[in-house]
Amino acid sequence: MSLPSSRTRWVSDFFSYETTKSVVVKSWVVGVVNRGVQLLILAYFVGWVFLHEKAYQVRDTAIESSVVTKVKGVGSYAGQVMDTADYVTPPQGTSVFVVVTKQIRTEEQAQGVCPESEAAFHCSADRDCRELSPGTSNGMLTGRCVHYNATLRTCEIQGWCPPEVDTVDVPVMLEAENFTLLIKNSIRFPLFGFEKTNLPPPGSGAELGRCRFHPQLQPLCPILRLGDVARLAGQDFPALAATGGVLGIKIGWVCDLDRAWELCLPRYSFTRLDSLARTPAPGYNFRHARYYRWPDGSERRTLIKAFGIRFDVLVYGSAGKFGIVPTLINTVAAFTSIGVGTVLCDIILLNFLKGAEHYKARKFEEVPEAGAAATPASPTACPPGALGACSRDKQSTDSGTFSLGL
Repeated sequence: MSLPSSRTRWVSDFFSYETTKSVVVKSWVVGVVNRGVQLLILAYFVGWVFLHEKAYQVRDTAIESSVVTKVKGVGSYAGQVMDTADYVTPPQGTSVFVVVTKQIRTEEQAQGVCPESEAAFHCSADRDCRELSPGTSNGMLTGRCVHYNATLRTCEIQGWCPPEVDTVDVPVMLEAENFTLLIKNSIRFPLFGFEKTNLPPPGSGAELGRCRFHPQLQPLCPILRLGDVARLAGQDFPALAATGGVLGIKIGWVCDLDRAWELCLPRYSFTRLDSLARTPAPGYNFRHARYYRWPDGSERRTLIKAFGIRFDVLVYGSAGKFGIVPTLINTVAAFTSIGVGTVLCDIILLNFLKGAEHYKARKFEEVPEAGAAATPASPTACPPGALGACSRDKQSTDSGTFSLGL
């Protein structure tokens, strides 16, 4: 073929137009597959997309939330009675707070020089101390090796003395297991102007004071027992109180605003947030100090290493309401997806059924432009009096549609 004719053929093919040709195939196999696929697609969109996922709704996930907490309870620790002001920090009632369950106290510390208490700073001569890094010490190393007691020598430090000894065994305030926590949570979905709180309606204050949260019996009560929170998070409270830890209280607001206002209700769930796997320092603790002055004017302090349970109140949620735009979009998507059945049936018809070449010849036809020279009779046109398979092909009552009887 010459180059000009090849270019002409390429231009002709490029500017050709393809249109759909409708062929009715009388086949039980293809018909069952076609209707089955259409039924599955329709069931998916109706059952999952519309009913389960509520794709007909406009959704707002930008939840606005405020949390106020209040812990109540009295416990005994080291011969002292401790109330909320003693064991809750910070005291402002925020969404993140700590209930202190164990303390290691170092009394009457003052600025000066003294022997280090850490085992890593044992020494036999001054040169041992000059070679050590002060990173983990309780003060600045002076470079001297001094007597810690009659049998042990350690490096001398400058700082708050005496240094802390945090390896002592101290009791745990187990009464904290029965302390109660009140959570006040107010939420708002700004897209819909919807507001709600987790507290019961006004006038039910007496009932609120008597209730205690239970996942089955009282799932909406905002007063929780700390021991129940630990248990529902899969933790043993005495062990958790001894080492400390971080518990999450999750409040979920997933609301269907097409339903009544009263049916938008919170759901509580609980989990431990700090990881115990491969953690070199498990638990939760922190240090703080109380400063005071002696009569001679010198500053002293009491250093407290506090072990406790940190509670994080986490609020999440979404709200949905009927919207015409998502409804139209998903309805069109549903009807469009039904066409997948046609594609699958074409693949079966043209590749796997007996007589596939015959169906291809009927489905695909090349038609010249009107007025052009006539081409040989197409496979879809049967000469008068034709017998055999051609005579069994019949025109459908639909305009322009072939019906192939099998």
